[in-house]
Amino acid sequence: MAATDDSQKKSTIREYYEALLIAVIFVNFARIFVFQAFKIPTGSMEDNLKVGDHIIVNKFIYGPEPNAFLAKLLPLRPVRRGDIIVFRYPLQPDTDFVKRVIGMPGDTIEIRYKKVFIDGKPLSEPYVIHEDPTIFPPQPTLPEPYRSRDQYGPYTVPEGQYFAMGDNRDRSSDSRYWGTVPRSMIKGRAFMVYWSFRGTPPPPDAPASDRVKELASVFIHFFTRTRWDRTFFIVDSKYHYHAEPADTDTGAESFSP
Repeated sequence: MAATDDSQKKSTIREYYEALLIAVIFVNFARIFVFQAFKIPTGSMEDNLKVGDHIIVNKFIYGPEPNAFLAKLLPLRPVRRGDIIVFRYPLQPDTDFVKRVIGMPGDTIEIRYKKVFIDGKPLSEPYVIHEDPTIFPPQPTLPEPYRSRDQYGPYTVPEGQYFAMGDNRDRSSDSRYWGTVPRSMIKGRAFMVYWSFRGTPPPPDAPASDRVKELASVFIHFFTRTRWDRTFFIVDSKYHYHAEPADTDTGAESFSP
């Protein structure tokens, strides 16, 4: 009888172990191939994506290759103009950036007095904001970021590359300054804000004490600083989320990745 009880206990433990193992495999599979959580650290994509937004990135939508056989069987599609993408920063691949795709492979990009032109035609961009009314003239002697901020190109996007820019056009470090994004570095498309907390997160290289202070702030102010109206906000290329009056001071730097 005791042997039977021991056998049943071992069987139950094994079932729990197998269920836990399957759950861990599924979560890791989803994290690697399907979804990824990402926190918005700067104001370069305001006011569609705000500092403190925690978003889900759809890593599955583009698939491993734009013309892969799986694209015929699964809901995959190529990168499109207007997509808000998360990608590995080409100059520092261990850092993730989030920007909007403006130029496709083969496009000729030109910026004149803050206005973007694609192949000579003005691009409609209802999502863009300009916080600085100053327009720097086309002057090659100006230092960066002023030289390329309001006047740029013409520049033809190479094959397999994408020209990405921030919606907060005057405060974004993007393809105007460090070049295009290779297709292989694009991780996915911004899909949904699952939580948004009003506050400026510490930089990636911040000491552990700053991380502890951030956690303490979240714990104390969770209910008062959470932007409840942004919970489950679906990120869309045509939607322009208007800034709240109380949210104008985000603490973002003047020039943000």
